[in-house]
Amino acid sequence: MSPLLTQSGHCVAVGPSTRPLPKRTQELLPFSRPSLAMRRREFIRLFAGMAVAWPIASRAQQPAVPVIGILWSGVAAPAPPRMEAFREGLSKSGFVDGRNVAIELRFARAGLHQLPELAADLVRLKVDVILASGDHAPRVAQQITETVPIVAFSDDILGAGLISTLSRPGGNMTGLTILSPELSVKRLEVLGEIKPGISRVAVLWDSTTGKSQVQLTENAARGLGIKLQVLEVRDAGDLDKAFLAAQREQAEALNVFASPFLASLYRDIIKLAAEHRLPAIYQWKEHAQAGGLVSYGPGLADLWGQAATIVAKVLRGAKPADLPVEQPTRFEFVLNASTAKSLNLTISAATLLRADELIE
Repeated sequence: MSPLLTQSGHCVAVGPSTRPLPKRTQELLPFSRPSLAMRRREFIRLFAGMAVAWPIASRAQQPAVPVIGILWSGVAAPAPPRMEAFREGLSKSGFVDGRNVAIELRFARAGLHQLPELAADLVRLKVDVILASGDHAPRVAQQITETVPIVAFSDDILGAGLISTLSRPGGNMTGLTILSPELSVKRLEVLGEIKPGISRVAVLWDSTTGKSQVQLTENAARGLGIKLQVLEVRDAGDLDKAFLAAQREQAEALNVFASPFLASLYRDIIKLAAEHRLPAIYQWKEHAQAGGLVSYGPGLADLWGQAATIVAKVLRGAKPADLPVEQPTRFEFVLNASTAKSLNLTISAATLLRADELIE
């Protein structure tokens, strides 16, 4: 027998145990080397296919998480602590954003005229509930859908005609009312404490919030001997004109009415108030902390946490029509002493003692 030359170049004698198998025999044997290679490739392809399919099948079996739509009237996303407090409130109720609930936020970047389009977009997404801020956004959402539950974060939910009664709202809406008309009157009184003897006060007013704030504050102003100058603000460009108008009428102080839209412009308002040396009172303590003179109203974090609790009830199946509208239970009086000093204001000791927070 001739020797067999291996791939390494060595000669090996071919004996009975090393004789090459006939080609036909190799083809017939089930575990010959070419067959093993082929089967190995097929196995790898099959296993890879199963590995891809398993996660897909697993995801398909997972139930869809509920979706919360937020319709915000501001020109920018809600400033802190709103969304942070809302997520914390949801978490306390068992809903964690990104885990077992999703949030879709829409805000009126181009102006309030954009709200109907944004509300319709949330309805198209088939959200499970809509949280709408102010009086205008809830009304827009109500006009777009009669079936999707709406939780209103409203300035004056009853006065705006959004519901029938506070105890049994009816329809597809419930929520919070933050007593803005009554609080606008209270802020006028606070201005009188901070600057005794004032007789002319300008107010910034977002007309989409309705006339209840204007009417109640005008009535209170007459009783206090104060002339009220109402300055309507439809967009950010109206602010400069409003402050110039207040200056022409020799306004001695400014009351910024409650409105998500105006709240989203708070930095510009604080800046203009400082430039015109106009003592101004705001709705939220965050505005006093940012350089505004004074604020009086409920706590933002508390309210957004409260709204989250209502939303969670709806997600668990409660009907908005049967959920009583809630109200704030705590109010904060915050005074920025540094801003008062820059305006040459002397704040009485009694007023300083009444402040829940004094910013030096």
